Amino acid sequence: MLDVSLAAGFAVLDAAFLYLAYRHFWFPREVVAASGAVGALALVVRRRHPVGLAVFNVVFVAVTGGGGFAALVVLYSLGAYAASRRTVLAVAAFGYAVALGLPGATDQDSSFLAKSIFALAFTVLPVVLGLYMGARKQLVASLQERAARLEREQGLLTERARAEERTRIAREMHDVVANRVSVMVVHAGALKATVARDPARAAETAAVIGDMGRQALEELRQVIGVLRQGEETLPAEAPTLADVHELIGQSRAAGLRVDVEVTGEESPMPAAVGRTVYRIVQEALTNVHKHAGDADTRVGLGLLPGAVEIEITNRPPAAAPRHGLPSGGNGLVGLRERVTALGGRLEAGPTPPGGYTVRARLPLPAS
Repeated sequence: MLDVSLAAGFAVLDAAFLYLAYRHFWFPREVVAASGAVGALALVVRRRHPVGLAVFNVVFVAVTGGGGFAALVVLYSLGAYAASRRTVLAVAAFGYAVALGLPGATDQDSSFLAKSIFALAFTVLPVVLGLYMGARKQLVASLQERAARLEREQGLLTERARAEERTRIAREMHDVVANRVSVMVVHAGALKATVARDPARAAETAAVIGDMGRQALEELRQVIGVLRQGEETLPAEAPTLADVHELIGQSRAAGLRVDVEVTGEESPMPAAVGRTVYRIVQEALTNVHKHAGDADTRVGLGLLPGAVEIEITNRPPAAAPRHGLPSGGNGLVGLRERVTALGGRLEAGPTPPGGYTVRARLPLPAS
């Protein structure tokens, strides 16, 4: 609408100006005025074809003498919308040369110097203004594109952080609910079997179930604290080898025969490493309870100067487990995510005799 309005307005203005200010030219007054109107009407394509419009205007004016105020808009559009600055300068120089070489419809007797200065100002000022406005528009467009790109990237980073947090919470919930509750179910089955013939053993098993339930509730509080808006995560101490031995003792109390072998010198481990070692042993023993029942199991811990090696192997089960615990299939996936995040590696798979092995290596940061 702006270009149509400009074209119509300058067509009327240039036609009137050239008709009233006409001087001697090789075309009559009416033809020159009509040519000025035609040149102004061509402004409707100034954005789509700025170079072609400028060349047409220069040649058309040179032939018909219909140059008016619309030429200023043509030169401005050339600088603002043309893609190549070299093309802009070449067309502007061509227009300047034409303005010097041919008389205009309103040309009067004047010196060549005055004519050169007038033509230079008439050509350079709109072109420079157009170049400035074009560069400014490109800068604004690039800034808007950069802002939009940063916004998209921020959205992707936010969504990635949310996905990672959901995965972490799901992993923690699995460790707390699936592992703890699974062992509690095994203990409950043992309690049911021994309550009549061995009350003391039943009482001991009930105490173990109570301790594990309290530990599960405490860990659930820590996980739920993350989910509540505005509430900080409850501090949790990193598990130690003593906690690992206690975990193994809980499985032994449930009837699982577990041998433990620790090699190397015990030293303080980073919190993330200690927590991962604990979760690996916990998940592996829970899987033994689920899938292998009372199969003999061996837990090996290698405390090396630069890494911690864990290996949990169970023999083939003598009979299928009787508790019927469900398996979600996410435990080993979560373990692999934990180990990979620390720069370690984890391997898990069946052994030739029919058992199963979980093996992991966690690097320790340099002191």
